[in-house]
Amino acid sequence: MDFHLSDEERAFQEAVRRFGDRVLRTNERRIDRDGRIPPEVIAAMADLGLLAMPVPEEYGGMGASAVLTELAAEEVGRGDFSMATAVFFLLEAGWGGILARHGQESLKRELLPNVTKGRAFLGIATTEPGGGSDLGAMTTTSRRTDDGFVVRGEKAFVSGVEEAKSLGGGHLTLTKAPEKGFNFLYVPTGADGISTQRFENMGRMGISTGALTYADVRVPAASLVGREGAGFEVAMEGFSNARTFVSAACVGAAERALEAGIAHLRGREVFGRPLGKFEGPQFELVDLWTQVEAVKWQCRRAAWLLDRARQDGARADRSEVERAVASVKLTAPQVAFECVKRVMMWYGASGYTKDAGLELGLRGIMSYLVGAEGGLNVMRIILGRELLGRDFVPYR
Repeated sequence: MDFHLSDEERAFQEAVRRFGDRVLRTNERRIDRDGRIPPEVIAAMADLGLLAMPVPEEYGGMGASAVLTELAAEEVGRGDFSMATAVFFLLEAGWGGILARHGQESLKRELLPNVTKGRAFLGIATTEPGGGSDLGAMTTTSRRTDDGFVVRGEKAFVSGVEEAKSLGGGHLTLTKAPEKGFNFLYVPTGADGISTQRFENMGRMGISTGALTYADVRVPAASLVGREGAGFEVAMEGFSNARTFVSAACVGAAERALEAGIAHLRGREVFGRPLGKFEGPQFELVDLWTQVEAVKWQCRRAAWLLDRARQDGARADRSEVERAVASVKLTAPQVAFECVKRVMMWYGASGYTKDAGLELGLRGIMSYLVGAEGGLNVMRIILGRELLGRDFVPYR
């Protein structure tokens, strides 16, 4: 692996950082307060090529590598500390790329140009009210008809429910096939038979979370992504992408927290000297910085492996990819959360105020600890399976 970024990669990363400083930071409080990402912010992201970056140019995207997308995710997570814009970004990037790779041509040409321009939303719907990772207990089904599929069931804790209604678009939806396996279907939220519900989260206020109920929703045959009955494998490929980009956004948020913490340690005087001269916070800073550096390169390697797997195809070591992705998704949110928490404590009472701005990150990052794109214990299960063998999976 070459750790050196090309001139083009570095220039793009710097452009996204400027965008984050100029557009995202200045709007993050508004995003959190109003409960949505302003249309002009989405339009600006589209103009910079940030929406569904991995989608090939023929469908309106950049054809970006996973490494370039990971670099952009870091800067988006750094720019909007609330993590709402990062969620929007990673959904379009992770699942837009999957649709481009495995979707049928008519669907790609109809949907992807609108997604890359910010005129349609594309998300993922796998979790159900009874759980997210126990796919054997999934109750949402898709029944084959002469001209397509009929979807029945319910998905919960789905990101972008309201965005898919306001912008148009929908979700790639994992369903049980009546015969065997799973079907992965694009289901537009405006289809007949769909009802929605919005949940009130504690953070990431700028992107909606809710439930989708499918009452015999009919979708055409072209909605099938991947082969019939083989949707699980396609969905897991998408989660590898999304989990890597989640981790990158957490790295960006952690670096922003440490930047604020370093400025505070230098500028805050207690007992006649800067707070940073005391070994307690100074040593904490050093430990946190080394953890962030480690997880950043862990994340970069996961993205590199994703790119290599796409190039190598069937020859790729999928186990190596799964280990790398699960490892960084397990680590990055915890490191980021700890960075924000510790910096808040360096600030003292002021760190608990909204004026300090740190609580935005604490609330947003928390979502990646409890379950978004796979909870921490799910990552541990994946790693345990890969390290010990499939006989040691705690469920069958």
